[in-house]
Amino acid sequence: MAGPEPTAGLTCFRPMRIREDNRNMFLLTAVALCCAVVAGAFAVLAPVFGQSPEMQIADDREIDSPPPTQASPATVRVIGAPFVPNVNPSQR
Repeated sequence: MAGPEPTAGLTCFRPMRIREDNRNMFLLTAVALCCAVVAGAFAVLAPVFGQSPEMQIADDREIDSPPPTQASPATVRVIGAPFVPNVNPSQR
C-alpha cells in the first residue's frame, strides 16, 4: 500500500512566503545588500591587494611657465532689447 501523495511544499513554512506585491522590493533589497557587502570587502581588502599610496608633498620650487596674461575683452554683440531689472514690481 502506498503512502499519501507528496505535497507541493511544507505547510509549516507557508506564512514565511513573500507576497507577490513585495517581491520586487525584496529583490532590490537583496541586490543592494550584496553590492554593499562586495563594496565593503573591497574597501577593507584594498590596502592588502593594492600598493599603498606614497605621501604626496607639494614642491617648494616655482613654476617655470610665466603667469597667464589677461587678453583684452572682446566686444560682445547684444541682440534684442537690453535687460532692465524691475526693481519696483508694483510699477509697470
